[in-house]
Parts: sequence; C-alpha cells; structure tokens
Amino acid sequence: MTYRTEGTVALITGGAGGIGAAVARRLAGDGARLVLADVDDDAGTALAAELGALYTHCDVSRPEDNAAAVAAATERYGRLDLAFLNAGVASGCGLGADFDLARYRRAMGINLDGVVFGVNAAIPALVASGGGTIVATASMAGIVGIPHDPIYAANKHAVVGLVRSLADNLKPLGIRVQALCPSFADTAIIADSRSMLEEMGFPILDVSEVVDTFVRLLDGEGTGECWFVIPGRESEPFGFRRAPGPRLARKD
Repeated sequence: MTYRTEGTVALITGGAGGIGAAVARRLAGDGARLVLADVDDDAGTALAAELGALYTHCDVSRPEDNAAAVAAATERYGRLDLAFLNAGVASGCGLGADFDLARYRRAMGINLDGVVFGVNAAIPALVASGGGTIVATASMAGIVGIPHDPIYAANKHAVVGLVRSLADNLKPLGIRVQALCPSFADTAIIADSRSMLEEMGFPILDVSEVVDTFVRLLDGEGTGECWFVIPGRESEPFGFRRAPGPRLARKD
C-alpha cells in the first residue's frame, strides 16, 4: 500500500520548525494541502507562505485551539485526511530540588494534553472525510527510560500507551493511529542536552531520517504501531512483548 498524498489535507501541530516543518515540506512537495499550527507565528507564517499553506496560531495545551485548527482545515479545504500531532517540548525540570510546577504543567500540557486534545478535535473531521490517519510524535523516551528528563519520558510513555489503546476504537471509523518514536533528533528540543549527548558519543538523528520513517509509516497498513527511528537501524514498528495474563487456579 502506498499512501496517496496528492490532494490530501493535513494538519501539523508544531509545524513551524523541526520535525513538523520537515514533514510539511515533504508533504507539500508530494501535493498535500497543509494547515500549519504553532505558537511561533513568525516562523509559521513564513513557512506557510513558502509552501502555499495555511498557518494558524495554536497552543495545543488548549482544547479550543485544537478545535480551531481543525476548523481552519475544514473551512479552507473542506476536509481533513491527516492529523500530525507533533508539538513537543522538553520539561526542563526533574522531581527533586529542581522540580518546577509551571514547567511540569507546560510539558504535560503540550506533550500529552496536546495529543489528547488533538485526537479529540480531529476525529469528527476525519470521520466526515470517510476516514484518515492520526500520527502522534512520541519518542524513544516513550519506550525506554530517560534518566535526565523523567517527566518527558512520562508524557511520551503516555502518548505511546494512548496510541496503542486507541487503535481498535478508531479502526471501525476508518481511522488509523500511529506513533512516531525518534531518538534524539537535530531539533531545538535537544538544545539544552546537545553537549551532554555529544560528550556521551550519542549519535544525533538527521531530521530527514525521521521524515523518511514518517512516509513509510503512512505507506503501511498498520494501526496502533510505534515506529522507532534510531541512527544506523532500519525503522520499523517496535515489537512490544505480550503482557502475562491471569493464571487461573486449577480445579481438580
């Protein structure tokens, strides 16, 4: 199966930079019609002008902003086929003396609530279009622990769990839901940890590798999958082990 991009309508949150902007350029080059949603109005407006897209201001931690972004897509283009829920931030705090309630709530609001509110806003529009695809940017931090930012790992684990749990619920509606799980990619989100990663010798992903996996993810037929993107490895859905089930008492 090859995803037919030409003529589709895609909403991208966090679309003004990083992975969102790179995916936007690829989709636009393949003929998609785009709505870029972000809080960076200058960068978002400039990219929208470059790509012939629509830009809308959207704080994904606010349900009404997500609903407005979806409405912008349907009002401009008459439909919605793809929602790429990509906005994300590092937490900037830990759980000890460095805990900061405002930073915690900001990280959870963008990284988790932004996906929940985005899914909630997108479902009716996707159903009205006859079905579609939701892709949420999680992270390898949603699959393994990240000691230097446990709050980020917590909300990304939640996104992974949400995607895996939604798949069967959305399938009858004709909606696929997938998670994109890159390791550390060359975007602004690693600005504060780049030097640490380089000292550790940890390879940093080129954003183009994440975009290539995004396209492969769209071309597949699966749902509820979590596609890892790791330097030097071919991307594919992560193979979760089955959880142990209950063991019933034997009746003699």
